[in-house]
Amino acid sequence: MRARLHRLFVGGSDGNERLTAATAVVLIVLLAAEGLTLLGGVGRYLTPHIFIGLLVIPPVALKLGSTGWRMVSYYRRAEAYVRRGPPHVVLRVLVAPVLVVSTVLMLATGIAAAFAGHGGLWLGLHKVSFVVWGVAFGLHVLAHLSKLPLAASDWWRRDRLGGRRLRQIILASALLVGVLLALFAFPLAHHWQTGFRFGRFR
Repeated sequence: MRARLHRLFVGGSDGNERLTAATAVVLIVLLAAEGLTLLGGVGRYLTPHIFIGLLVIPPVALKLGSTGWRMVSYYRRAEAYVRRGPPHVVLRVLVAPVLVVSTVLMLATGIAAAFAGHGGLWLGLHKVSFVVWGVAFGLHVLAHLSKLPLAASDWWRRDRLGGRRLRQIILASALLVGVLLALFAFPLAHHWQTGFRFGRFR
């Protein structure tokens, strides 16, 4: 039993990198779907726009948590993370902070705008943070594109790295919580959809 528990919870920096990559792939798919709602006009596709926007919150939190854990472990001088090394200085000093702040602002202002039920300040801040986030996100994805195949490591093949099942459960749980959050919170913003329908917020 102890050996099984040990295999479940180990994985180290390799496991962290796999979880981060798998979460990134999920987010890219969800955010691409969110982007499609903008192409046809957000007023026309506001329902899926808000639903997906709520759904991505737990996976985003998981992604921030996994990358934050790597950063903390590196600066605590954990051997496996020190051996892997830090991200490129430009990504670490410029892109990452802008991406984190703009992500939080984009989600927070989007929720505030939806629940407030009108345009104005919250919607304006949401649009500005989206533009900043889009640039930082694009640079981030391009810089880490080569790591995305790691996402398949825990899902389509087995190896000796421990913690595979735990990482699967964590990611699946984040998605499930996101769906439940979206289902629970979306009706609270239904009046915003009504406002768009009658053209009040265009």
